[in-house]
Amino acid sequence: MGLLTQTGGLASEPLPPPSSHDQATHGWSNPSPSERHLQGERNYEELKGDTGPLVYPAGFVYLFTALQALTGGSIAAAQAIFAGVYLLTQAAVMALYIRSRALPPWTLCLLCLSRRVHSIFLLRLFNDCWAMLLAYAATLLLQSRRWTLAIFVYSAAVSVKMNVLLWAPGVLAVLIRLASPLPVLRGLAAGLLLQALLAGPFLAVAPRAYLGRAFELTRVFQQRWSVNWQFVPADWFVDRRFALVLLALHLRLLWSFARFRWFQAEGGVGPALRRFFSRTTKEEAEASPMSLDFMLYILFTANLAGILSARSLHYQFYSWYFHMLPYLLLRTRLPKSLSIGLLLCIEGVWNIYPPHAATSAVFQFLHWLLAAACWSLPAPLPGPATKVLGRRPVHRRR
Repeated sequence: MGLLTQTGGLASEPLPPPSSHDQATHGWSNPSPSERHLQGERNYEELKGDTGPLVYPAGFVYLFTALQALTGGSIAAAQAIFAGVYLLTQAAVMALYIRSRALPPWTLCLLCLSRRVHSIFLLRLFNDCWAMLLAYAATLLLQSRRWTLAIFVYSAAVSVKMNVLLWAPGVLAVLIRLASPLPVLRGLAAGLLLQALLAGPFLAVAPRAYLGRAFELTRVFQQRWSVNWQFVPADWFVDRRFALVLLALHLRLLWSFARFRWFQAEGGVGPALRRFFSRTTKEEAEASPMSLDFMLYILFTANLAGILSARSLHYQFYSWYFHMLPYLLLRTRLPKSLSIGLLLCIEGVWNIYPPHAATSAVFQFLHWLLAAACWSLPAPLPGPATKVLGRRPVHRRR
């Protein structure tokens, strides 16, 4: 994640405090990359705006070009569309929670309480919003075991912003446990074909420029907008060795979760892989059982591992994982009051502007506490007489 995180944000534009006047973001910069694209420019190095060079894959260009054409460049009209994206995202996440049947109904209210997320979705016009909507939609497809289509939609999300790659280890783990190789290969082929079709016009003109900009893994952010590492000395923050340490941390977290949590029922990663490659499509139903609840645990902890090892998190990156926090916290063995308190504290950190050393230290403490709570496997599901989402209470006769 130390390297991956550098691909997913605005290199030069911070998120101003919620009370300030909201300005256009990268897609609405003047002149915008979308306008240059409409004018026929296909060299990625020439697609620039007043917030800096374009650093997103081709899906972003087509999406914001369509939005520019649809709104006529009007920020107010675009914000109305983004309000719809916010509502759709909320609906998708609520559907995931309901289908997991693991949390009480009031949990859904927590998804609507973030001031910062409201700002990111409704006012700022960030592509993060679209990427996360697609990611949650793909997760719904994954819950429905529509493996090929789910992988394709995840690929579409990556084409808008690369932060969705942080989900990839979790998605792969779910597929290894439940799917057979054939639909996975079809999904990978469809996802790669989508990336090739979207990037084709840019690759034909300047392939190195496209690959260097759209999938740049070595870009360094400005530390002053980093929410998570303000207490690190400035020379350390830009040091490549710091990035490599964080990358190693990311890989270690993923391996630990995979070996001791995600594939615990299979006896580890190796046995799970052997079963996956020997499984036929007809044998999918006989694969190791996995509840939709545990599927979310795998996907959300994979993303959390990336957040923990991020080299820099800007304010808009909160949208990458906010909707997962109520689930992760309330499915741990922590007391409910403590879980809600942690959620409020995390929200508070993201609403302090500008970031400084103390808030970054609090950020790290809260998130590692969350990781420790998630490391202990999810708490047992509510008993049969307890109300859960999507299921009425059942009282058994003694």
